[in-house]
Amino acid sequence: MTAEAAVVLPVLVAFTMALVGGLFMVATQIQCVDAARTGARAAARQDPADAVVAITRAAAPGGAQVTVASEEHQVRVTVVARPPLLGSLPLEVRAEAVAATEGTVGPPPTGEVSP
Repeated sequence: MTAEAAVVLPVLVAFTMALVGGLFMVATQIQCVDAARTGARAAARQDPADAVVAITRAAAPGGAQVTVASEEHQVRVTVVARPPLLGSLPLEVRAEAVAATEGTVGPPPTGEVSP
């Protein structure tokens, strides 16, 4: 009985550690997605770039990298972070959100009104 416990116990510990690591990955992913969406909404309102980065970093996990890019009528916010307690592993979580800038949503007006 003792030999079986000596073999099974390390397997159970490794399995539990993998589950906890997975939970940290998922929690970090959710935070990154929320932060990217928050930043994209702020950038779509045409807030100043410093304010967009500050708002995004406030919602992002600690130590996250925030990138804000502007394209024709869109803004793209990318958040990259490492999950906590897994810093020694080469794992990164990435989320990206795109939003249309204000005033560019919908088709351009044509002057005709359809009934």
